[in-house]
Formats: sequence, C-alpha cells, structure tokens
Amino acid sequence: MNDRIQDLARRYLPEAVATLREAVRLPADYVDRPPEDGGDPLCGLSNHEGPRLEYLCRRILEVGAVDGPGDVGFDAFGNLWWRVDDPDDGVATEDKRVVYWDGHTDTVKALRQSWHDALGGGLDPYLGLTDADRLDRDFLRRELGHLTPEEEWRHLVWGRGSADQLGGVVCQIFASRILRELRTEGSLRGVVVWSYATVAEEDNDGGGPMYLMREELPGAPPDRVPDVVILTEGTGSAADGPVGIYRGQRGRMQIEVDVVGKSCHGSMPWEGRNPLEYGAGILVEATERYQRGEGFATDSFLGAGSRTASHAVLETPSDCAVPERFTFRFDRRLTAGEDPEAARRDVEELPAVARAREDGLTVDVRVPLYDQLTWKGYRPSNPQIYPGWATPEEHPAIRAAVAAYGDVVTPMVEAGELGSSLRAEPRVARWVFSTDGVGVPLPAEPGEGESAVEVPESKRWIEAGSFRHPAMFGIGPGIEENTHKIGECMDSREMVAVMAFLARFPSRL
Repeated sequence: MNDRIQDLARRYLPEAVATLREAVRLPADYVDRPPEDGGDPLCGLSNHEGPRLEYLCRRILEVGAVDGPGDVGFDAFGNLWWRVDDPDDGVATEDKRVVYWDGHTDTVKALRQSWHDALGGGLDPYLGLTDADRLDRDFLRRELGHLTPEEEWRHLVWGRGSADQLGGVVCQIFASRILRELRTEGSLRGVVVWSYATVAEEDNDGGGPMYLMREELPGAPPDRVPDVVILTEGTGSAADGPVGIYRGQRGRMQIEVDVVGKSCHGSMPWEGRNPLEYGAGILVEATERYQRGEGFATDSFLGAGSRTASHAVLETPSDCAVPERFTFRFDRRLTAGEDPEAARRDVEELPAVARAREDGLTVDVRVPLYDQLTWKGYRPSNPQIYPGWATPEEHPAIRAAVAAYGDVVTPMVEAGELGSSLRAEPRVARWVFSTDGVGVPLPAEPGEGESAVEVPESKRWIEAGSFRHPAMFGIGPGIEENTHKIGECMDSREMVAVMAFLARFPSRL
C-alpha cells in the first residue's frame, strides 16, 4: 500500500496543482467588477469565500474524492465538508476511529497594486507569474523567508493563498481520492475521515471548527466525534525545511481598549480631554512592560507569550480638534499556563489607565466579540479568545504520524524526488502563528445552556487546564515565513508529501 499511495500522489500532482492555481486565481473574476454586476472587491477574504468554495465542491465530485453528492456539502456556518469511509470493512460504525482534516479557505487581502509595484509587474497575486523577465528577483529574495532556487521555479505555485493555506485544502481533496481508490487494500479499514474546508479563519481563528465542536457535536454519535484532528496549515520553516509535523501552537486573544474623552477645538486643548494622548500613554506603557517581560509566561515547547498593538480607530471631528474617542487593540499570544482574563487584567491595571480615569476619561478594557456574518449568513458572536494547545509527543496519534511519514514520505525524499530541502526524517515541532486548531478545544465544564460532547475514553482526548480536545497535529505545504507576504509561493513537491501522508495516516492510526 505504501508504494501505491506514493504512485497515486505523484500521478495526481498535476491535477492538484491545476486545482490550486484555479483556487488562487478565482477572485480575479470578482474583485474588479462592481457589485451590481456580480462583483465583490473582498472575494476570497474572510466571509467572502463563496465562489472559491463552490468551485472546490465541484472539484471534489469531478475528481472522485467522494462516493457521491450525498457525501459532500456545506454546513450552516459555511464550511465545506466531505466524508470517506469503507462501508465494507466489517467494522461497526460506532467502533470506527474518526479522523478530521481541516484547512481554511480564506486569505488575507492581496494588496494587488503593491505586488505589481514591488515586483516590477511580473507577478500577480491571483494570476501568478505573468512575466518572468520583468520580475524583481532581488525583492523576492529579500521579502520571502525561503525561495526555491530559480532553476527549480517550475515547481512553484505563486499567489495569495498558495502557502496559506489553499495548498493544504487541495491536498485533502486528492488524499480523499487516494483513500477511496485503495479501500480494497485497507486504506480506510476501521476509520472514517471527515474533511473540512473552513471559512473566516483569518478574521476569527478557529471559527469554523468552533461552530462544529460547539453546535454540531453535542449529542452526536461516536462516528462524528474525532479521535484525531489533522490541520493542513503550512508546516514549513525557512530555517528547518518544509513539511514538519507540528503538534502545538500558542493561543491568542484580542484585547480592546476604548478611551473616550471630550472633544474641543484644537486651539484650546485645555477645554477637552484628549483620548489619543492618553491612549498613546497606555500603548507606550504596555510596550515597555512587554519589553521587560512583565506579566508574560514562557513554555519550553510553545515559547513565550507576547503582546503587540495591532489595530486602531480614531473618532475625531477634524484634524484640528481634540478627538472624541480612541479605540485600539492588542494581539495577545497566549502560551501554556496563561489565563485570558489575567492577560486582560494586566492591561486594565496599567498605571496609565488609572491616570486617564483619574483625569476624567472613560477607559474600557474588554475582549471584543466577533459578530461578522459568514458567507452563509451565520453570525458567530464568539469572544475573541482562541486557546492554545499541545499534543504530547508520546500520544499514539503522534507516533502514528511519525510512522506514516516514514512509510511514504521518507522513501521519496531519499530518492531525491521532493527537492533538496525536505527532510527524510520527520521534524516534529510547533507553529509560531495561529491555525484553525484554536477552535477545537472545548471547555472541560460546559457553560450555562451549553451541552457537553460525549467522548468515549477510547478516543484519548487530552485534558489541558480548563479545556479538553482530541489529539491534534498539523502537516501541510507552505513555509510559515512566506505567508501574508508579497510574492507568496509554495513548492508543489511538498503537496506530493502531504497527499501521501494524509492517505497513509488513517490505516497507521
């Protein structure tokens, strides 16, 4: 079966690359058309993924990734799902292992003109490489964390979303096809695979799986409750090479500070109370405390917690007036052992906050809600707190992942098929940035009005403080340092490794 999986992953690579290029390109049909003509300037971004998802849904059926139309669809949140299993394996449905695959389909904004200006007009975030002769190669080498040698550029897929993370979603589709084709050889014996192409991850990390875990799984039978979740976000490192196995990440939260003062004419500032100046004091003080490491924990595996100012809105009558309101946010990354409420309180208790209140300004330090409608019209309304997680290295899921990599990736690396940077031995590490995994952990004790998810002990979920979650890890094409950047690209040879791995893991589990 190992040989057959490798052969099929190689064979399906051209189709997978074509599918990925079209998924990257597709927003170009919408972003420059006015809405009255069916256009959408935000196509492809969070809550605007519809055309891309409808295309991927068609591809799932066209390539034979599922048995039929009843095995693919959309949930109320807007996630695309599909399912594969072996109904003739002789294993009772309730006894099957359940594997979830997860990849998000939204991207950050392309900044198309910036691509053209920076790269000499030779590279477009949707159309890819359009004119190699005009391409500013020096800029690319400075901008990207890792760039494949130019003589190997024929393997690259360029454009917004190629590395983050449409390549992973496409790998899920073609790995499903491989699993179906190898059912008679045991690829799905005793396992059901639920695959998800999620939405709104960039704006609301983990919103897609959060909906699934908290709305669909309470009361669900065992064959819907995951034993293992595999995230196909890119697991490549500019320093350590592509396609690692990542078993954890820090969490994150948004802390919003709303400073309300009193507006007046700028020529008489003593008549008002300036929220911009007092807010700036809060920002400076928060920065200094972070630089001194005050109030931040460090974990030997996940790293240290962090905080940075990430967004601001000023409400002012004019540029010659004292403003009325200044609202800004901190992006707070939470490492193991850090409590979201304590992180919020660290800002609440800054002396600069107290000074602003003493001088008559109103300061509210809060966790905002995410309430933007998804493309299907669902309003999440979740607090913007996204817990970190880690799966112990000795967990059977991680051991099975290491074994699956050795089964089907190592032989191709050793044969020189996947380029010079992919490792023969699996690299087990962690993400620096965030993934959909932050939406999977459930509170150990459901809140008022919430229903618990029934989890048999055999599923070996992990208890982590006030949360519990299935074993999780990630493997995906793409280099972390190349995401969200001008010139984003991904080496398609990584897709062969990921497709093969995903097709081997269920039987290894």
